[in-house]
Amino acid sequence: MRIPFLSLFPALFLTFFLTAHSPPSSIYDHLKHNGLPIGLLPKGISDFSIDPNTNRFHVNLTQPCNSEFEIQLHYDFNISGVLSFGKIANLSGVSQQELFLWFPVINIRVDDPTSGLINFDVGVVDKQFSLSLFEIPRDCTAFDPKGSLSISQKPSELLGTEIVEEHMLRAIS
Repeated sequence: MRIPFLSLFPALFLTFFLTAHSPPSSIYDHLKHNGLPIGLLPKGISDFSIDPNTNRFHVNLTQPCNSEFEIQLHYDFNISGVLSFGKIANLSGVSQQELFLWFPVINIRVDDPTSGLINFDVGVVDKQFSLSLFEIPRDCTAFDPKGSLSISQKPSELLGTEIVEEHMLRAIS
């Protein structure tokens, strides 16, 4: 009777070991594995890649979209960055709305998980938000290019009805 039980032990151990140590299978798993909330990216991402040597990731969305929290975030077709524990560096493809302008989010970091805060580096300033805002991935609605101005847009690229002088854009960028 002891022999069958002992022969099952290695199989059970191997199953447990492979399950507990399997590589993350989704971008959300990679975020969680790096101490970041999974809601930093919108729902429904299935196409992603990550370089295991550099931790540089690429996410492809079916369309640009916006997601609303206490803040509004815009996600481009392609999002990329470098993951490390508690941080996404060299982020591209994510913008945060402030008043009527969109600012690119360059880095995201959680300095101290016990503080309950997450920091967004938008170039000109760091913005702090509650980590709880990003606990779950949010729905993402199709992007309306007429909704707001980007500080990176040229006046000739504006699609809305607003008339913006070129010197006004230079003054705020």
